[in-house]
Amino acid sequence: MFQRFIRTLDLIIYLLLGIVLLTSSTPLEGEPVERARAYTRPIEFDYVSWSTNATLLKLQSSALGVPGYLSNESRKQVVMQHLYLTERLLQAEDQLNRIYANPDIADKDAASAHLRAELDDMDRRRQQLTPLAEATLQDQVGTVLADLGLTSGGQPIPPVLFHSSAVPMGLIVSPRDHIMQLTNISVQPDLNVDQQTELEDKVDANLNVSSLVVPIGGVGVYPTMVMRTTSLSWELDTIAHEWTHNFLTMRPLGVLYDVTPQLRTMNETTASIVGGEVGALVMQRYYPELVDASSPPLQLASVKPASPNPDGETPPFDFRAEMHTTRVTVDALLAESKIEEAEAYMEARREIFWQHGYAIRKLNQAYFAFYGAYADVPGGAAGEDPVGPAVRALREQSASLADFVKRIAWMTSFEELQAAVQ
Repeated sequence: MFQRFIRTLDLIIYLLLGIVLLTSSTPLEGEPVERARAYTRPIEFDYVSWSTNATLLKLQSSALGVPGYLSNESRKQVVMQHLYLTERLLQAEDQLNRIYANPDIADKDAASAHLRAELDDMDRRRQQLTPLAEATLQDQVGTVLADLGLTSGGQPIPPVLFHSSAVPMGLIVSPRDHIMQLTNISVQPDLNVDQQTELEDKVDANLNVSSLVVPIGGVGVYPTMVMRTTSLSWELDTIAHEWTHNFLTMRPLGVLYDVTPQLRTMNETTASIVGGEVGALVMQRYYPELVDASSPPLQLASVKPASPNPDGETPPFDFRAEMHTTRVTVDALLAESKIEEAEAYMEARREIFWQHGYAIRKLNQAYFAFYGAYADVPGGAAGEDPVGPAVRALREQSASLADFVKRIAWMTSFEELQAAVQ
């Protein structure tokens, strides 16, 4: 009982610190953030309310001491049932959206009454399981982090805490004449495609920039926010990814996240490496029967894998290689101040991706500014950016994942990373 009290007290301290940091990190007045926020203020995501509610849920779970009284098999069953209910809930929500989007259905409320009742029931049952399922996954990720040596005093600091929910989307803004993320403004998660396009068009036309509303898988607030998903491997990857951001926030690399594009890429690539390695280890230890059958981690881009040509005469379309070629060509055109040519080329390439099964809604400078920072795998949207390869090189020459993370966490510039890998 005393140990539980101490653990809960520690948790309260970390949660309060997270809320304080969140409320002090609102965008500063000035360019270019405020110019873009002129179009997003009515639809921006309320992080303070979300974090407050998530904090209360975590405190309630900690006070109950769940899931300590459950066996390992019972914990696994809770997680699997939670994933099953999430899948049914997402399917039902999609059906509901289709009913309200169908112009042939006159009385949409009557047509959807039974579905809304089912949704309410599934949501109620899912919410009952959520504290147990999340506490189980937190404990499993924390155990693996401890085994890897990513601890202080025997436990990960901060403790692994997350809450799954609908996550905001991000409005990414880049200059047109070069690729660089100027802003990432969180907007409400329920914006439809028409609303996203309308927002982008307004920002582009009035600020002469390139913008894109992108889906986000997780946010490194505290507790961290993780998108609802039916893929356990992706969820574990994302939990560890966002915890890494929490870990880095208490060290120079995380504090300097937005200072330069290079530091942002160092942060995101480090978190992606940790997420991939830790998530895989959790799957192998606690869910070995799902490793072969588990879905691959979702890509942040709204794409689906292309299928090889069934006749085998031509090689399959390599998304990462083709996206790498696209980014390199765009960088070269922009370097020659050929902005219109670069934008026409990106649209032509987007159509090629679409023809091969990759449903990219818009391919522009903002797309590369966002996705190019996730460089844990060679190729892709990062193009010839040297930051990702340098981070991967440091991981390869590190004795362990913990050595890699603890070393890069104290770096303050890309030049420092370059010197380390040389």
